[in-house]
Amino acid sequence: MAIPSGSGTEVLKRSVTTTTDSGAKKLIDGVADHVYTVLSIVVCETAGASETFNLYVDNGSGTAYELLSDQAIGANKTFIWNDRIVLSGVDELTLAVGDTCDVDIYCSYIDQDWS
Repeated sequence: MAIPSGSGTEVLKRSVTTTTDSGAKKLIDGVADHVYTVLSIVVCETAGASETFNLYVDNGSGTAYELLSDQAIGANKTFIWNDRIVLSGVDELTLAVGDTCDVDIYCSYIDQDWS
């Protein structure tokens, strides 16, 4: 994506999802000409069983670049990611839990639209 030179929009957004299996959940599904700045990710285990999860970015190539690998979260505990992550264009931010589970995920981010 080229460096934007025109006007655009900047909006605070959030994604909220629950997962009960080991399938991957997209938190942000990037769109061309957008820049996303992740502000925080809150992961809450609600079933009373310890879990592990992976957080990764796919830049559209089909390759998962892991940000967190086998991150432990205790039974009925909350994990908070406060570091900023910048995604560009068609990048996807995905979280996958390691097993059958009951986990709530809340992601807040800034969406800059330069289209």
